Amino acid sequence: MTSAPLGLQGAYLKGERASHDELRSHLLDVAVNLLETDGPDSLTMRRIAAEAGCTTTVIYTMFGNREGLAEALYLEGFERFRRYLESVPQRRSPFEHLTALGPAYRQVCLSEPGYYSLMFERAIPGFEPSERARTLARAALNILDRVIADCISAGYLIPTQPRKIADALWAAAQGAISLERAGHLRDGRTFEAVTMATICCYQVNKQA
Repeated sequence: MTSAPLGLQGAYLKGERASHDELRSHLLDVAVNLLETDGPDSLTMRRIAAEAGCTTTVIYTMFGNREGLAEALYLEGFERFRRYLESVPQRRSPFEHLTALGPAYRQVCLSEPGYYSLMFERAIPGFEPSERARTLARAALNILDRVIADCISAGYLIPTQPRKIADALWAAAQGAISLERAGHLRDGRTFEAVTMATICCYQVNKQA
Protein backbone atom coordinates (compact mmCIF):
# COMPACT_ATOMS: atom_id res chain seq x y z
CA MET A 1 0.00 0.00 0.00
CA THR A 2 2.96 2.35 0.48
CA SER A 3 4.50 1.84 -2.97
CA ALA A 4 2.23 4.37 -4.71
CA PRO A 5 2.96 7.28 -2.33
CA LEU A 6 6.68 6.51 -2.43
CA GLY A 7 6.50 6.36 -6.20
CA LEU A 8 4.76 9.72 -6.35
CA GLN A 9 7.28 11.21 -3.93
CA GLY A 10 10.13 9.82 -6.00
CA ALA A 11 8.66 11.31 -9.17
CA TYR A 12 8.24 14.66 -7.40
CA LEU A 13 11.82 14.64 -6.13
CA LYS A 14 13.09 13.69 -9.57
CA GLY A 15 11.15 16.57 -11.06
CA GLU A 16 12.51 18.94 -8.44
CA ARG A 17 16.05 17.81 -9.18
CA ALA A 18 15.57 18.24 -12.92
CA SER A 19 14.20 21.74 -12.35
CA HIS A 20 17.16 22.58 -10.10
CA ASP A 21 19.67 21.29 -12.66
CA GLU A 22 17.94 23.21 -15.46
CA LEU A 23 18.04 26.45 -13.48
CA ARG A 24 21.66 25.91 -12.51
CA SER A 25 22.62 25.29 -16.13
CA HIS A 26 20.74 28.42 -17.20
CA LEU A 27 22.50 30.56 -14.59
CA LEU A 28 25.91 29.25 -15.66
CA ASP A 29 25.09 29.97 -19.30
CA VAL A 30 24.09 33.52 -18.41
CA ALA A 31 27.23 34.03 -16.34
CA VAL A 32 29.65 32.67 -18.94
CA ASN A 33 28.00 34.75 -21.67
CA LEU A 34 28.43 37.87 -19.53
CA LEU A 35 32.06 36.97 -18.91
CA GLU A 36 32.66 36.55 -22.62
CA THR A 37 30.86 39.69 -23.78
CA ASP A 38 31.29 42.18 -20.92
CA GLY A 39 34.26 40.88 -18.95
CA PRO A 40 34.72 39.77 -15.33
CA ASP A 41 33.34 42.97 -13.80
CA SER A 42 29.91 42.00 -15.13
CA LEU A 43 29.81 38.90 -12.92
CA THR A 44 27.83 40.40 -10.08
CA MET A 45 24.95 38.54 -8.49
CA ARG A 46 22.63 41.44 -9.29
CA ARG A 47 23.61 41.54 -12.97
CA ILE A 48 23.33 37.78 -13.39
CA ALA A 49 19.95 37.75 -11.65
CA ALA A 50 18.66 40.51 -13.92
CA GLU A 51 19.85 38.70 -17.05
CA ALA A 52 18.51 35.35 -15.86
CA GLY A 53 15.16 36.68 -14.62
CA CYS A 54 15.50 35.50 -11.04
CA THR A 55 16.37 36.90 -7.63
CA THR A 56 19.86 37.27 -6.21
CA THR A 57 18.74 35.00 -3.37
CA VAL A 58 18.42 32.12 -5.83
CA ILE A 59 21.99 32.62 -7.01
CA TYR A 60 23.41 32.95 -3.51
CA THR A 61 21.53 29.82 -2.44
CA MET A 62 22.86 27.85 -5.40
CA PHE A 63 26.49 29.03 -5.48
CA GLY A 64 27.18 30.67 -2.11
CA ASN A 65 29.14 33.65 -3.37
CA ARG A 66 31.04 34.96 -6.38
CA GLU A 67 33.94 32.60 -5.69
CA GLY A 68 31.54 29.68 -5.60
CA LEU A 69 30.03 30.80 -8.89
CA ALA A 70 33.48 31.06 -10.49
CA GLU A 71 34.38 27.55 -9.33
CA ALA A 72 31.07 26.21 -10.64
CA LEU A 73 31.83 27.79 -14.02
CA TYR A 74 35.34 26.29 -13.96
CA LEU A 75 34.00 22.81 -13.30
CA GLU A 76 31.17 23.18 -15.79
CA GLY A 77 33.71 24.03 -18.48
CA PHE A 78 35.67 20.85 -17.85
CA GLU A 79 32.47 18.83 -17.68
CA ARG A 80 31.48 20.13 -21.12
CA PHE A 81 34.91 19.17 -22.44
CA ARG A 82 34.51 15.69 -20.94
CA ARG A 83 31.13 15.15 -22.57
CA TYR A 84 32.42 16.34 -25.94
CA LEU A 85 35.47 14.07 -25.87
CA GLU A 86 33.43 11.10 -24.65
CA SER A 87 31.10 11.60 -27.62
CA VAL A 88 33.90 11.00 -30.15
CA PRO A 89 32.97 7.75 -31.94
CA GLN A 90 35.16 4.72 -31.42
CA ARG A 91 37.63 3.98 -34.19
CA ARG A 92 39.00 0.69 -35.52
CA SER A 93 42.02 0.88 -33.21
CA PRO A 94 42.87 2.76 -30.02
CA PHE A 95 45.60 4.64 -31.91
CA GLU A 96 43.07 5.96 -34.43
CA HIS A 97 40.81 6.91 -31.53
CA LEU A 98 43.65 8.80 -29.86
CA THR A 99 44.46 10.76 -33.02
CA ALA A 100 40.75 11.63 -33.34
CA LEU A 101 40.63 13.08 -29.83
CA GLY A 102 43.12 15.82 -30.73
CA PRO A 103 40.93 17.61 -33.31
CA ALA A 104 37.91 17.11 -31.03
CA TYR A 105 39.74 18.81 -28.16
CA ARG A 106 40.67 21.75 -30.38
CA GLN A 107 37.08 22.03 -31.57
CA VAL A 108 35.58 22.16 -28.09
CA CYS A 109 38.19 24.70 -26.96
CA LEU A 110 37.33 27.02 -29.85
CA SER A 111 33.58 26.50 -29.53
CA GLU A 112 33.50 27.37 -25.81
CA PRO A 113 35.52 30.63 -25.65
CA GLY A 114 33.94 31.85 -22.42
CA TYR A 115 34.64 28.66 -20.55
CA TYR A 116 38.07 28.32 -22.13
CA SER A 117 39.12 31.78 -20.97
CA LEU A 118 38.10 30.94 -17.42
CA MET A 119 39.67 27.47 -17.42
CA PHE A 120 43.02 28.38 -18.97
CA GLU A 121 43.46 32.15 -19.22
CA ARG A 122 42.56 33.46 -15.75
CA ALA A 123 39.61 35.40 -17.13
CA ILE A 124 38.44 36.19 -13.57
CA PRO A 125 41.30 38.01 -11.79
CA GLY A 126 42.03 36.59 -8.36
CA PHE A 127 40.10 33.37 -8.88
CA GLU A 128 42.03 30.26 -7.86
CA PRO A 129 40.32 26.88 -8.18
CA SER A 130 40.39 24.75 -5.07
CA GLU A 131 42.52 21.61 -5.03
CA ARG A 132 39.31 19.59 -5.24
CA ALA A 133 38.28 21.52 -8.35
CA ARG A 134 41.69 21.02 -9.95
CA THR A 135 41.50 17.28 -9.27
CA LEU A 136 38.01 17.06 -10.77
CA ALA A 137 39.12 19.16 -13.74
CA ARG A 138 41.97 16.80 -14.58
CA ALA A 139 39.69 13.81 -14.07
CA ALA A 140 37.43 15.22 -16.79
CA LEU A 141 40.23 14.46 -19.25
CA ASN A 142 40.71 10.88 -18.09
CA ILE A 143 39.53 9.65 -21.47
CA LEU A 144 43.01 10.52 -22.72
CA ASP A 145 44.58 8.33 -20.06
CA ARG A 146 42.22 5.45 -20.90
CA VAL A 147 42.77 5.56 -24.65
CA ILE A 148 46.53 5.93 -24.21
CA ALA A 149 46.52 2.92 -21.86
CA ASP A 150 44.71 0.97 -24.59
CA CYS A 151 47.35 2.09 -27.12
CA ILE A 152 50.11 0.87 -24.80
CA SER A 153 48.38 -2.48 -24.29
CA ALA A 154 47.93 -2.87 -28.04
CA GLY A 155 51.61 -2.14 -28.68
CA TYR A 156 51.21 1.22 -30.39
CA LEU A 157 52.94 3.25 -27.67
CA ILE A 158 55.90 2.51 -25.43
CA PRO A 159 55.17 1.10 -21.96
CA THR A 160 55.02 4.02 -19.54
CA GLN A 161 52.51 5.77 -17.31
CA PRO A 162 49.54 6.81 -19.50
CA ARG A 163 49.24 10.05 -17.55
CA LYS A 164 52.80 10.99 -18.60
CA ILE A 165 51.86 10.82 -22.29
CA ALA A 166 48.47 12.42 -21.70
CA ASP A 167 49.97 15.43 -19.94
CA ALA A 168 52.59 15.89 -22.66
CA LEU A 169 49.86 15.75 -25.31
CA TRP A 170 47.67 18.15 -23.33
CA ALA A 171 50.55 20.62 -22.98
CA ALA A 172 51.28 20.52 -26.71
CA ALA A 173 47.61 21.01 -27.55
CA GLN A 174 47.22 23.92 -25.14
CA GLY A 175 50.25 25.72 -26.52
CA ALA A 176 48.95 25.58 -30.09
CA ILE A 177 45.42 26.54 -29.10
CA SER A 178 46.62 29.52 -27.06
CA LEU A 179 48.60 30.80 -30.03
CA GLU A 180 45.64 30.26 -32.33
CA ARG A 181 43.27 32.11 -29.99
CA ALA A 182 45.73 34.98 -29.76
CA GLY A 183 45.75 35.27 -33.55
CA HIS A 184 49.29 34.03 -34.11
CA LEU A 185 48.13 30.90 -35.97
CA ARG A 186 45.51 31.01 -38.70
CA ASP A 187 44.29 27.44 -38.67
CA GLY A 188 44.69 24.04 -37.04
CA ARG A 189 47.67 22.80 -39.03
CA THR A 190 50.20 23.65 -36.33
CA PHE A 191 47.93 22.08 -33.71
CA GLU A 192 47.86 18.87 -35.73
CA ALA A 193 51.62 18.96 -36.25
CA VAL A 194 52.57 19.43 -32.59
CA THR A 195 50.05 16.93 -31.24
CA MET A 196 51.04 14.27 -33.75
CA ALA A 197 54.72 14.96 -33.06
CA THR A 198 54.08 14.44 -29.35
CA ILE A 199 52.32 11.16 -29.97
CA CYS A 200 55.11 10.03 -32.29
CA CYS A 201 57.65 10.60 -29.51
CA TYR A 202 56.02 7.72 -27.63
CA GLN A 203 55.31 5.40 -30.55
CA VAL A 204 56.86 1.95 -30.56
CA ASN A 205 59.65 1.63 -33.11
CA LYS A 206 58.48 -1.36 -35.12
CA GLN A 207 61.92 -1.73 -36.70
CA ALA A 208 63.76 -1.96 -33.40
